Amino acid sequence: MTFTDTLPRRSLRDEVFEILHKRIIAGEIRPSEWLRQEDIASQLGVSMTPVREALDLLVASGLAERELYRGVHVIELTRVEMLDAYGLRFVLEPPAAWKAAENATPSQIEELKHLLTGTLELVHLDDMSHLRELSRKFHAAIIAMCDSPLLERVYTMASNKFPDWMLYEAMFHHPDALADSLHLEQEQHRAILEAIAGRDPQAASCAARDHILTLGKDLETYLTIPRALIKQKELQFSSQPIQIE
Repeated sequence: MTFTDTLPRRSLRDEVFEILHKRIIAGEIRPSEWLRQEDIASQLGVSMTPVREALDLLVASGLAERELYRGVHVIELTRVEMLDAYGLRFVLEPPAAWKAAENATPSQIEELKHLLTGTLELVHLDDMSHLRELSRKFHAAIIAMCDSPLLERVYTMASNKFPDWMLYEAMFHHPDALADSLHLEQEQHRAILEAIAGRDPQAASCAARDHILTLGKDLETYLTIPRALIKQKELQFSSQPIQIE
């Protein structure tokens, strides 16, 4: 792992995090690769403190893991973990979207609109890191509308095992499919938002389910997970959307 970028002294944690985040999604830093604080600090021309804080953010975002006495390395997800996270999204997100359509405040809906608007211009390969961040915030904001801290923690655990960053990385190798994939993602996010803003729980739940099904197709297309295994998880977890009481 080598770094050629240098940072101005005013840049701290977020700048280091963004560089590392982009390089992981671009495939320049590979799964299981160790992220050495000393090397990163030296090559980026910053102190150890912002590097350490940036690594904490990577761990929190699900892109890296910390091992006691060894350090931080890029996460390497197994197929079992990815499929399990995919199945759990069926359990969590459609009913959460239902509840969001009932409970969302005007300010929460405006925040969703702001997040969606922020993704509309992110259509290039270099935008994938920022797009992943906004997409995650979009889904997390819907979960937060359920006003359940425990649900938020469970969702964070599940989403950290879902290989969204690996899907974005794969787009670097399939640039011909990039525009169509991003357009579909934006339209599905818009459908979820419009159903929540329109106070239509059934439509919100169905839109969330449709979005997850599309992610399942992406797992097959980009990560070559066999369709039979994906279908098995869909049959195991996907059912008619239920309302959270």
